[in-house]
Amino acid sequence: MTPVHGNSEQGSSLAASALKTVRTALDVPERELARWRRIFDANAKVIDGEQYLDPESFVNAIAPSGDLTKIGRAQFALLFRVADASRRGLVSWDDFTVFETLLKRPDADYWMAFRYFDVFGSYSDHDGYITFDEFRNVFTANVGPDAIPFNFDCDWVKLYLGKKNGTHVLGYNEFTQLMKGLQGERLRQAFKYLDADQDGFIRPDQFKHIILEIAGHKLSQAVIERLPTLCTLTPGQRISYSEVVAFHNVVRQMDMVERIIREATAKSKDGRIDQSDFLNYASSSSRYSLFTPMEASIIFHFASRGVANQRLALIDFAQLLDPRWRAPHEDAESQATTTSKSFLSSVFLSTYNFVLGGFAGAFGATIPLKNFRMQNQRSTVVGQLLYKNSLDCARKIFRNEGFLGFYRGLGPQLVGVAPEKAIKLTVNDLIRAKATDPETGRIKLAWELVAGGVAGGCQVIQGEAARVEGAVPRGAIHIIRQLGVFGLYKGASACLLRDIPFSAIYFPAYWHLKKDLFQEGYNGKQLSFYETLAAAGIAGMPAAYLTTPADVVKTRLQVEARQGQTNYKGLRDAFVRIYKEEGFRALFKGGPARIVRSSPQFGFTLLGYETLKTYFLYWLGKMRSLMLVPKYPWEEKPPKVETALTARPDDLSKIRARNALKILLDVHGDFGRKVATSGVPLSLSSPRLSAQLGREN
Repeated sequence: MTPVHGNSEQGSSLAASALKTVRTALDVPERELARWRRIFDANAKVIDGEQYLDPESFVNAIAPSGDLTKIGRAQFALLFRVADASRRGLVSWDDFTVFETLLKRPDADYWMAFRYFDVFGSYSDHDGYITFDEFRNVFTANVGPDAIPFNFDCDWVKLYLGKKNGTHVLGYNEFTQLMKGLQGERLRQAFKYLDADQDGFIRPDQFKHIILEIAGHKLSQAVIERLPTLCTLTPGQRISYSEVVAFHNVVRQMDMVERIIREATAKSKDGRIDQSDFLNYASSSSRYSLFTPMEASIIFHFASRGVANQRLALIDFAQLLDPRWRAPHEDAESQATTTSKSFLSSVFLSTYNFVLGGFAGAFGATIPLKNFRMQNQRSTVVGQLLYKNSLDCARKIFRNEGFLGFYRGLGPQLVGVAPEKAIKLTVNDLIRAKATDPETGRIKLAWELVAGGVAGGCQVIQGEAARVEGAVPRGAIHIIRQLGVFGLYKGASACLLRDIPFSAIYFPAYWHLKKDLFQEGYNGKQLSFYETLAAAGIAGMPAAYLTTPADVVKTRLQVEARQGQTNYKGLRDAFVRIYKEEGFRALFKGGPARIVRSSPQFGFTLLGYETLKTYFLYWLGKMRSLMLVPKYPWEEKPPKVETALTARPDDLSKIRARNALKILLDVHGDFGRKVATSGVPLSLSSPRLSAQLGREN
């Protein structure tokens, strides 16, 4: 029995709902109205003394400004018919306001599609129904004569139809469900139409034809070109109906596919997953099984380019997840040019990191320097124990020397620290870049420790003694006179013992805090100012305290012993004698003060380093064009997969307009393209436009 939908009460309810939606335009916030007015005025044309939007200017007003490769800009003109309430071929300010207000509806995408098919309706006279003839004629007129035929008299369509005044009609709710299931029915009919032998198989080129019609706008060109290779999954070089349905299910569930892939690769130890990992994670993250083994095989077939049993990184799935994906340019000329510029690129990157590291190091070096005084006081010398602890040290410095006392010796500190931090940051970045997997962006912990340790060792080439003696205050000339040139490197072994483990702890901790605690990069997340500062500061705490014994020994070795103080013969002698004469706690003198100084110092250093990289982007863009540098330092990072899930969201109204267009494109990949490009509007009295366009073309 045919169900009866669409009684008068439903029509009245929908009409009231539409009228209520229009009235909400009066309640739109003034700021939003002002933005709409600005967009309208910027694109409107003056006709007979009034401002209007024609189809071209309307598209300019509503179409996103981003990449429209898969959705032609001209196709946005399909929505012009929805906005043109008076059917005069122009959109007034009032029409535009109503259109934007309709886009605020939570179901705006389906509502716009419904309005497009309701060719005989208007805002003032809307009965809330689409007749069967309207649906069929609009469908036929917009898909063109070359489309795979669709049987409107099938049982599937009849299940959605009701009757009103003896005419088969579709209500709004029935329409939304019909549109959601239309692709599946088109897929079934298309396969049956192309399967001439009725043996359950079609040729690869026929499969490609079907997918291009119903889902071409959702796939990258690389996937489209490889669609025929689906036949290689099974023997026979042909494609079964189950494989066609499985591929279509993957496309329909692409958002869920992407979420599972992103989360599974992020939690994988090596940043890669195989088919089993994908299915296991899908099962653990949902109540029911989302994907069949065949669907998982199809996902990995197109991501791996046909290589079976391969563990894949997120970047391998990019061509499947992002319809805008383009294959990297790999022609011989490009490779030759890149090779000829590789030396210049390396020099540029190193110089860039060194300069930014120097500025960042000088910025971080302005933290007060009281921990040195704690470490240098000898508890075995009578009258030398000036400070009981770090807090007492700070209190006495402030009382006796004022606030500037905390910065005593800052000049030599800046001279030494700037190149020291520049070397450390540059070397760490260099080794990490070489050891990082270019596809996953992962680096093994051992290499993280090596990168940090080597960076810490390289900074010891700076003269430590100049900075320490500056606090007395004396300088490098005095040290050279007293100890010779090698006096600048007195205590270098202790410096290595301090700086190598410090950096080996600090840099891995910093990167893991950013990634694991603050979730940097997860779905495109970028850390805020405070998150970056917190990660850099927290990482410095264990690194600073655990290396305090080496810092104490280094300070004792570098500072001239006064009368009555112990002279140390070397690193080992200093450790042993400090422990015997002053106890174990003496090795951690100034530990808390070192945390208070080093943690924020390195926090601000890394924050300055990251911030400078960001703000130098525009300047270096100019330098790239002048110096022909092939890459920036941040481009050494693994390429990111940017999709709708990670991209910065557009205005919600534009998202809904785009989604409404996608619903129409689900009918056919070229839906409305001939209407839009021909300039001939859809005829309301004779909607068989496809035949007319076929004759004109």
